[in-house]
Amino acid sequence: MGLRKRIRFEDDPAEFIRQAVVKFVEKSPYGRRKIDGGRFYDEPLVGFGAGDDPLFDAYKAIIGPFHLTPRKIFDAAFGESRGPGPLSVISWVLPISEDTRKSNRTQDKFPSLLWSHTRYFGEPFNDRLRKHVVSLLERKGCKAVAPANSPLFARMHAPSGGITSNWSERHAAYVCGLGTFGLCDGFITPKGKAVRLGSVIVDLSLPPSGRPYADHRENCLFYFNGTCKACASRCPGGAITEEGHDKERCFAHMREKISPAKANEYGVKITGCGLCQTKVPCEFEIPKAIQKERAKATKD
Repeated sequence: MGLRKRIRFEDDPAEFIRQAVVKFVEKSPYGRRKIDGGRFYDEPLVGFGAGDDPLFDAYKAIIGPFHLTPRKIFDAAFGESRGPGPLSVISWVLPISEDTRKSNRTQDKFPSLLWSHTRYFGEPFNDRLRKHVVSLLERKGCKAVAPANSPLFARMHAPSGGITSNWSERHAAYVCGLGTFGLCDGFITPKGKAVRLGSVIVDLSLPPSGRPYADHRENCLFYFNGTCKACASRCPGGAITEEGHDKERCFAHMREKISPAKANEYGVKITGCGLCQTKVPCEFEIPKAIQKERAKATKD
């Protein structure tokens, strides 16, 4: 994986954190599937955003007034008496391993065994990574909290429909320059949208990664030129159309059709699906047509 010469925290905190995330994903025994020893995830991406980025306040209008800001989560964990010091958000992308993605490409009704094991057992590993990053930062004298582990974190039905949460890992990753959204609501990163995401808030002033995009749907081929609805044709529940992703229909299909058919067979309680994330142009990269157009624009 992408480890350079080991960096001391004191010399470059951002690179130290990036290396720590990469190393944990590479080395932790919990990052391997019990059924065959394969990896849940390939090499991660890590980005950084300012805790007071205006987008976090804007999300209260975009997502809902219930959506939490980094400051709200941090203050709940450590108290407002710490004052308005700098905060940064650390966000990472865990690309689902190539062999798992390949196994899911062959499916048209149900997720593959490897995909379901990644969904069910791989997310607890992601949670271990959150706790590892928090613990590492605490040993360096910082205060840190993983929003997904905060007592404030909650899931609910959004007024617009569908299950949502009051901290969106995808929207945090967008702030941190890691990708944009697609027709199916998937988060399209430089390593595609077959990914899991995580984040930590820390009382450091880390250089923001910057956002190499001007629009929140810039990496989606459908919104780029209208030529692609591959995710819609892959959806076994008919939950994706040109209008977007119907969360209620998606979850109902998984709850009523997929899990009853496959959960016991696969030895999991939640199977996931992921068909819309595989065998599509944005599975493991930003679509080539978009990359080509950007390269041309840069050259011109």
